[in-house]
Amino acid sequence: MKHLTVECLRLEYRDIAATDANKPTLVLLHEGLGCVAMWRDFPQKLAAATGCRTVVFSRAGYGHSEAYAAPRTPRYMHHEGEVMLPAFLDALGIERPILVGHSDGGSIALIFAGAFPQRPLGVAVMAPHEFVEEETLAGIRAAREFWANSDWPQKLARYHHDAPRVFSDWNDSWLSPAFRDWSIEAYLPRIACPVLALQGEDDEYATMRQIEVIGEVVQGTEVLKLPACGHSPQRDQEAAVLSALAAFVSRCSGS
Repeated sequence: MKHLTVECLRLEYRDIAATDANKPTLVLLHEGLGCVAMWRDFPQKLAAATGCRTVVFSRAGYGHSEAYAAPRTPRYMHHEGEVMLPAFLDALGIERPILVGHSDGGSIALIFAGAFPQRPLGVAVMAPHEFVEEETLAGIRAAREFWANSDWPQKLARYHHDAPRVFSDWNDSWLSPAFRDWSIEAYLPRIACPVLALQGEDDEYATMRQIEVIGEVVQGTEVLKLPACGHSPQRDQEAAVLSALAAFVSRCSGS
């Protein structure tokens, strides 16, 4: 695993070389409890399917990346999309990436694309959030119960230096009263690049309105609803996701 200092924080990342020098760079953004290792072998498969250089990193506090000293606020995803992600891309000299974001990572990708509309070549989001739904809160409450009454803490500790903080930062933030009005919908009209929005029909954390809204606001968005699929399309429908992403990369790169 490689490490890079971004905004005074040491972040872990993995950089898979391109097999086609003419293809753009893909940057993967993980979910609210994810990290580099929790993508498993999906980055390698995506790199093989597209020929692209594929970069995946753990945000501050996740995996073995250095954590923030300050407590998390309801604007934590805004900070990631407007400050940390552009700084990370600059540190690696990545000018026009295609972002591939899952859940929180999808929201961060949309924030970045709206804040810097000329920067991304494309944005692919899997089960992103643009606003808070009761279905989301119900899923997060169920996750809290499962955390307290299962071996999930031990399992998550295999991937994160401080698994209890990773879980509490995510769970407490979403369930806090201050988060009820959270929204990134204002960023959507500013997005200028192609967007691919995927979601499982059995997503336990959201309704289809999350990707439908993107399709209604961002011109040229491709919306893909996946059957027999929950909140993690890259695991539940891996072949379909890889195929859709490969086609999206070709669309964005004009190949």
